[in-house]
Amino acid sequence: MNVMPRFVAFLRGVSPMNLKMADLKQCFEAGGFTEVKTILSSGNVAFHATIGDEEALARRIEEHLQRNIGRSFPVTIRSVEHLRKLLAADPFSNYLFPKGAKQVVTFLWHVPDAKLALPIRHEGVIIHEVQGLEVFTTYVPHPKGPVFMNLLEKTFGKEQTTRTWETVRKCAFVV
Repeated sequence: MNVMPRFVAFLRGVSPMNLKMADLKQCFEAGGFTEVKTILSSGNVAFHATIGDEEALARRIEEHLQRNIGRSFPVTIRSVEHLRKLLAADPFSNYLFPKGAKQVVTFLWHVPDAKLALPIRHEGVIIHEVQGLEVFTTYVPHPKGPVFMNLLEKTFGKEQTTRTWETVRKCAFVV
């Protein structure tokens, strides 16, 4: 029996204010994806697909959103298998960071051009490591707001999306 691969789509810029998860789920199902589950309210969707190419899947989902909802969001795709390997490797275990710091993973759309001198530290944010298309960062919540996002965008551009380590864990193990 041939089992279809399972993927997670991470949509950039989604919130309960601009897209209802029920509409998102319906849009994926109408696009031919199966066993669709939304995770939290921030544009995370687990699904099965016959297409295995992550970039092709992302473009297809973006186009389908535009056609069916009237707007699109940038989509990043990772296989559940890949996410589980990331979690098992736990890159954060290699670093010291302040107690209470949040751990986040940034999914890049392109490999960074420049070789970075890591770690990069700024106002309680530490960019620890880049592994291919993933960036591992910790931050302490800051009174100025999401300074970690500003640093990530300044360092890698806007072609990325970020999730907490806990959200990645939830996405990788949703059934």
